[in-house]
Order: sequence, then C-alpha cells, then structure tokens
Amino acid sequence: MQFVYHPNAGIQTLSVDVREYEHIFKVRRMSVGEKLQWRNLEDVFLYEYEISKIGKKEAELDLIGKKELPLLPSKILHVGWSIIDPKIIEKTLPMLNELGVSKISFVYAEFSQKSHKLDLERMKRILINSSQQCGRSLLMQIEVLPTLQDYIKAYPQSHILDFSEIKLNETEKISSILIGPEGGLSQKERMLLQNQSIVGLTCNTILRSETAVVAAASKILA
Repeated sequence: MQFVYHPNAGIQTLSVDVREYEHIFKVRRMSVGEKLQWRNLEDVFLYEYEISKIGKKEAELDLIGKKELPLLPSKILHVGWSIIDPKIIEKTLPMLNELGVSKISFVYAEFSQKSHKLDLERMKRILINSSQQCGRSLLMQIEVLPTLQDYIKAYPQSHILDFSEIKLNETEKISSILIGPEGGLSQKERMLLQNQSIVGLTCNTILRSETAVVAAASKILA
C-alpha cells in the first residue's frame, strides 16, 4: 500500500473510524507514535500523519508534514465504454486505473442490456483501493450517459474503436476513444458515427469489450 485514503486528509487533526481502517490498527497493529502517509485523491499532496490516540472506535492522527508529490499519467485519456455486465466492468477498472485513464464515460449502446445498472459508489471504492496500491494521486472521473447521441454531443472529437484499416498505433494524439459493447456497434450506430475518426487494432480476432478497452488504453498510454 503506497498511502492511505481519507477524504479529509490535509486537515491538522484527522479522526478515523478504527473499524473502517481495521487493516492499520488490527492487522498491522500500528501504535501511537507511528507515522502514515495519506492522500485525499483530490490534490497532489502526500500528507504525513503521526498516530496520537487509538480508542476502541476511533483513532486520531496529527499532521506533521506534507509534500507535493503528483503521480499522474504522462498523457490524458478519456474512454467511452459501452455498458456491459457490471461485474466485468468492476474487475477491469483497476487495470484502467493503473494504466492512467483519466475519465470513463459509460454509455448505453444499442446492444447494451438496459437492465445493467452501475453501482457508482462501489466503483469509487474499487478505484480508491486500486489507487492506494498503485500510488495514483488523483481519482479517476466517472460518468454515465444515456445514449450514444449524448456521448457524441459531449465528446465530438472522440475516436471510435472498430474494424478499420487505420490502426490505433498509426494514429497520433488520441485523447478520447469509444469502445463498443459485446456484439459491437449496430448499423444504426455506425451510421451515427460515420463522420467520427474510426481506428482499429492490429489483431484480427474478435475481442471481448473488456479486452478491447484494456488493449486500447495500453497502446495509447503505456
């Protein structure tokens, strides 16, 4: 673990729920006087706290220093991802977070199952845990858009990942890219997207949606 997350990291006295941070106080058995690094995932500072008090339900830590230590990707990438099974999305999120994807816009495509509902709070917790492990200093942004039309209106310059003679690794400066759902894009959606820049991957096999999104992000960011 590279740091511990708390939304109020940065204030002089930090009060934390011992049960919420059970790993620190019961598993690692940290005691009064020991120091921990904390982030709030909203700024680029790493805050150092010293444990001053440990009770049965709450512990207190005193801020003893901070340093500006951004850990950010060298490129900015926004990903549009057509909604698939939420369980698969949740398993894939840590990989996209580690790669440095800045923002994901989840969008309901024609082949998306409309019964799929995303638990945004659970996804935020997954991203927080991933950031604590990989060291990322700012939390990935997440939004949900109801239709592909809404996506294109919001991100008119977005590239589209589909079958194309123009390959992703031949295209420069992609800052936004849309990945389709299982089954790909419908003909109606392809008509809607015909004026967008379409790029493809070099592999000829048909990829699952989660494989395609990780492959695209890796080629652009890694």
